[in-house]
Amino acid sequence: MIAQDTSTYKLIKRVKDTKFTIDELDHYSLIMQVGIYDLQFAVVDSQDNVVMGLEDYRLEGIKTVNGRLRLIKEILDTHEYMTAGFWKDVKLCLKTHKFSLVPSNMFVQESAADYLALNSEIKTAFEEVNYYKQVAVDTVNVFAAETKLCRWIESIYKKKKVHIIHQGSALIEGFMKHADHIDEKSMYAYVDRGILHLVVTEGKNLLYYNQFAARKKEDYLKYIMLVFNELGMSGKESHVFLWGFIKPASEEMALLKRYIRNISFGSKPSFLKFSYLYDEVEDHQYFDVLSGYLCV
Repeated sequence: MIAQDTSTYKLIKRVKDTKFTIDELDHYSLIMQVGIYDLQFAVVDSQDNVVMGLEDYRLEGIKTVNGRLRLIKEILDTHEYMTAGFWKDVKLCLKTHKFSLVPSNMFVQESAADYLALNSEIKTAFEEVNYYKQVAVDTVNVFAAETKLCRWIESIYKKKKVHIIHQGSALIEGFMKHADHIDEKSMYAYVDRGILHLVVTEGKNLLYYNQFAARKKEDYLKYIMLVFNELGMSGKESHVFLWGFIKPASEEMALLKRYIRNISFGSKPSFLKFSYLYDEVEDHQYFDVLSGYLCV
């Protein structure tokens, strides 16, 4: 018996600036971020770096790759402006644990698949290898992407080159350019619905990036302390800036504060501008999809 597809989606957040106009789409940058169980959109006016739109969808009951693609198609096909073809540029930001960071001076394009194969199994039947040269740091991010999804997105925006990037790349670019970034060795963390992203920088240098599955409140502390120990950092002295889907009054935050003295929530991206309508969005949320704007 063939299993019935019962997948569906739920709109979690939608904010649209009152000045948004279809007539100005050729000035707008569209960032589309796709995960296994979620989908986000951000629209930024490139003339003045104002965020014109932000949307977040939860994909529920996903059992197959095709089921997920069907839901994304349904969301886009019924959207008032998402499938328009005359954006200034389009960025497809992918959430995947299959990635590898390579120093730029060691990166050889023809060997991209080999770098990734060192720590990830690439299923060539439906995955392809992509890479992104970071702007803020001297590193190349090599990552896997779902072939069918990429080709379908490219078919919608035929007149534009779709820039395919990795969620980690967006976070790195955003953290490095954000006003919260400091020169001393510090950690920048992003909590993304069960996944913990950890970035450590010192000055303009990227020292560390990885992501971990965090299912229990203890996992957040465990992985942060693991990276602290690896890089010679201290819960008493080192700074940790935190973004994502974690609440100030949560058990996770209470536990982290017990062991990390200098921990605080990050603010909205300083390289973007927001109208009062975005006051309903927590300052530390959606930093990843918004930072995708910086990726070129």
